[in-house]
Amino acid sequence: MSEKRRVAITGLGVVSPVGIGQAAYWEGLLAPQPTEARRAHDFEPKDFYDEPKAIRRADRFEQFAVAASKEALEQAGDLTADRAKRGVLIGTGIGGVQTHEDQTLILDQKGARRVSPFVVPMMMANAGAAAVSIRWGFQGPCESLATACATGTHAIGAAARWIQWGICDAVVAGGAEAAMTPIAITGFTNMKALSPSGVSRPFDASRDGFVIAEGGAVCVLEEWGQAEARGANILGEVLGSASLADAHHITAPAPEGEGALRCMQTALDDAGLSASDIAHINAHGTSTALNDAAEAEGIAKLFGAPGPIVTSTKGVTGHSLGAAGALEAVAVLLAMQHGVVPPTDGLTNYDPALPPIDVVQSEPRSWTPGPSLSNSFGFGGHNGTLVLGPPR
Repeated sequence: MSEKRRVAITGLGVVSPVGIGQAAYWEGLLAPQPTEARRAHDFEPKDFYDEPKAIRRADRFEQFAVAASKEALEQAGDLTADRAKRGVLIGTGIGGVQTHEDQTLILDQKGARRVSPFVVPMMMANAGAAAVSIRWGFQGPCESLATACATGTHAIGAAARWIQWGICDAVVAGGAEAAMTPIAITGFTNMKALSPSGVSRPFDASRDGFVIAEGGAVCVLEEWGQAEARGANILGEVLGSASLADAHHITAPAPEGEGALRCMQTALDDAGLSASDIAHINAHGTSTALNDAAEAEGIAKLFGAPGPIVTSTKGVTGHSLGAAGALEAVAVLLAMQHGVVPPTDGLTNYDPALPPIDVVQSEPRSWTPGPSLSNSFGFGGHNGTLVLGPPR
């Protein structure tokens, strides 16, 4: 088998509850977590669409995908890849759930004739990827995937393989989610997964569940040689990835961190790195008792204690389900650019029952950027890890 092609990252785009766009997102990651619901309050779809009717015919999660892609592609600049070798892989955990709920109520209350003829293309999970492909004329593979909270991570990892294997020369990859709807929130609440206090506390002794959020993020990935040849500003590199299953339980992680450990080790193997090469881990860190414990155990077993520096950006952003992994990959890349790792907001009393890993608390921490992991572990036992590196 021929040597894998290198994968450059040349553009980033973000819609988040703590800021729209990279600059605002970075400022938000360094600030205390919001006290209000983790919605993208400042998001204005008209800033990213040319026609009002296109906005009306797009579910909010699709709007996030388009907005994030617009920023990322503008940063990447003029791609030289043939359009047939430009792909799109944007996933979502749930898809157009707001459209589904709204139109179900219309059907029940007003009758079948009032249901929108656009309901299916608005709620389908591939709507975000399709909208990006159509808008920018990308004619290579255009796909979506849904692996719950691991979606964004899996999308970037799979897109990188498209480039490594020569299927594509450029790909827009990431995740988008807008699932803060009555049914979804009630379901998570009745599952007792959401924090009743509304405070995200990753790895804290008093953590009491995750805080649901919305958002979207994408990366523009390119074959390294093409990116260099066109003079692109290379922001980082996808060094490796892994996608594995716990095969254990629909919501609970595998015991003793076994699933997290296997996923991280597989990603390291894919990148050709050892545990000692890793400088930083952006943890899945949801603030749920079982997830934080399993991830901390997996990290300690693989890297030792205290190991590399660890952070969970969900302390600030909350958990945006299928978009979370993409948002966190962008956070890792921004931390490399700034030479600073954001703190894990909400963590004031590290749980003494957990292994003593080195979680960044209270204040940002300066670091020398190096190979980093970004973890996502989702319902269904879906595990994903990216290995990201600074440009070199």
